[in-house]
Amino acid sequence: MKVAAGRHPTTFWPNFALLSMFAVLGLTAQSAIARSPSAAARAPHSVKRVLLLSLDGLHALDLANYVKAKPNSTLAQLSQHGVTYTNARTSMPSNSWPGLLAMVTGGSPLSTGVIFENSFDRSLSPPGSKCASVGTTVVFDSSIDNDPNAPDGGGINPQALPLDPGKRCTPVYPHDYIRVNNVFEVIKQSGGRTAWSDKHPAYEFLNGPSGNGVDDLFTPEIRLVTKARSIPKTEEYDDVKVEAILHEIDGKDHTGTRNIGVPEIFGMNFQSISMAQKMKGFGYLDGDGTPSPGLLDALEHTDQSLGKIVAKLRKKGLLDTTLIVVTAKHGDAPIDPLRFRAADLKLIPNLVHEIEPGLLLNAEQDGSIAMLWLKDHRHVSEVVKMLRTHQFEAGIQQVFSGESLRLVFPDPATDPRMPDIVIQPNLGVIYVEESDGFVEEHGGFTEEDTHVALLVSLSTVPAQEIKSPVCTTQIAPTILGQLGLDPKKLDAVRDELTPALPGLTP
Repeated sequence: MKVAAGRHPTTFWPNFALLSMFAVLGLTAQSAIARSPSAAARAPHSVKRVLLLSLDGLHALDLANYVKAKPNSTLAQLSQHGVTYTNARTSMPSNSWPGLLAMVTGGSPLSTGVIFENSFDRSLSPPGSKCASVGTTVVFDSSIDNDPNAPDGGGINPQALPLDPGKRCTPVYPHDYIRVNNVFEVIKQSGGRTAWSDKHPAYEFLNGPSGNGVDDLFTPEIRLVTKARSIPKTEEYDDVKVEAILHEIDGKDHTGTRNIGVPEIFGMNFQSISMAQKMKGFGYLDGDGTPSPGLLDALEHTDQSLGKIVAKLRKKGLLDTTLIVVTAKHGDAPIDPLRFRAADLKLIPNLVHEIEPGLLLNAEQDGSIAMLWLKDHRHVSEVVKMLRTHQFEAGIQQVFSGESLRLVFPDPATDPRMPDIVIQPNLGVIYVEESDGFVEEHGGFTEEDTHVALLVSLSTVPAQEIKSPVCTTQIAPTILGQLGLDPKKLDAVRDELTPALPGLTP
C-alpha cells in the first residue's frame, strides 16, 4: 500500500443520507477499483494479509480524543503509519449486522437484504410451523443457540430458525439470509485462508451465500457476559478472542492446536468499549466525549490488546506486510449523558392499535431506531399521521415512509423484508427495557450512531488524515484491492458501484 501524495481534503458533509447515496453512486473520492488486477493475474503486492478489527462503539471522536491524550498508545502508533478517515460513516441502520456486512460486502441493505439482525420477513414462515403460515419475525441472536448459556452457545438449533416455503420448508440459517457474497468468499476462492471471531454462533452469516466463506470461525457466545453487566468480564471475553488472533498470527487455528498457516484475512470485534458506553454509571462525562473512568479502562484495555496483536505481528516478521483496519460496526448514542431519555416501548404499538387492531405485524424498537411492519401497506399514511400527531410525546425526530423511505432502502411493497415505516427518535431517546439499565445504544441514523472511527494502517507508510466523507462500505473493495484481487468480484460493489477508500494505492 502507498499513500497518495498531496491529499488533505477538508470537506465536511453533515447530511449522511446524501453521503450514503453519493457513496453508493461512486461519487466520493477516487476509486482504486479500476487499477486492481483480477484474481487470475495477481501482481506482487506489499500487503500479504489484512487484519480487520471492529472496536464496537468507537466513534471518530473517541479515536481522536484517545490518540491526543495517549500519544504513546497503540492506536496513536497505528495512526502514525497510515490513513485516518476522520469523517467515516457506518451503515444505516447502525446495527451490528448491517454494520459488519457493510465492511465485508461493500453493500448496504439495498444489496445485502439485511436491515437489522432482528426483523420481519413476509415471505418466510415461523420456526416449527411446517410452513402452515407465512410471515415471521426473524431473530438471529443467542435465541437460536442450542444452549445460550454455554460458552460456545452449543451451535445453532435448526428448530429455532425461520423456514423458507419456497425451498421445501427448509430452515434459513444466517448465511442463507445474506443476498450477496463477501470478502471472505472472494479471498477463499483465490486460494487464501480466512478467519473471523465474533459474539454469537449466528455470526456464521459471514460464511456468505456459499455457506463456507470462513475457514476458522470462532463465535464464543456473549449472552452471559452481557447479562453480567461487568466491564472486567467483558474485557475477559475480548481477551479470549484476542488469544485466538495471536494463535492465528502464529499460523495455527484459533485454538492454537493445529498448524494451518496465517490467514490472508482475519479479525474480530471488541465488545468492551460498547459495553462501557452503555452501562448506567459509566459512559461519558459530558458532550465532549470525556470518558468516565470505566469507559477509559475499556479503551485502555482494548488498546493494550491491540498492542499485543501488533507485537506478535512484529515478532513473527509479518507487521510490514499486514494491513490493519481499525473501525467500528456502530457508534453508541447519546454521548452527552444529559440527553438520555428512555422511550415508552408501549406508546408506538398502542398508537398503531388505535388505527386498527392487528394492523401491526411487528415493531422492532431497538436502541436508537424503531421499525414497523404493517399487515396492510394501505394504512401506512394513517399510521404516519398518527405518529406525527404524537411525535413530541414519543420523542420522534423523523418518520421515513413512502418516497422518503425508498430513497434509502428497498421498497417494502416489493421486498418482503423491508419495514413500512422507520422512525428516527430525537438524539438521546433510546428504545430500551428499564431492566437493561443501558443509557446508550445504537441503530439509528444520527451523527453519534454513525460517525465511527476508521484507521487504515501499514507500518511502512507515513501518517495522513483525510476529512472528506467516506463510508465503511468502502472497506471491502479496499481490502481486495490491497491484496491484488478484483473488488468487482463482490456482488454489492458491482451493484452499488462502491469505490475503494481514497488516498490509498495498491
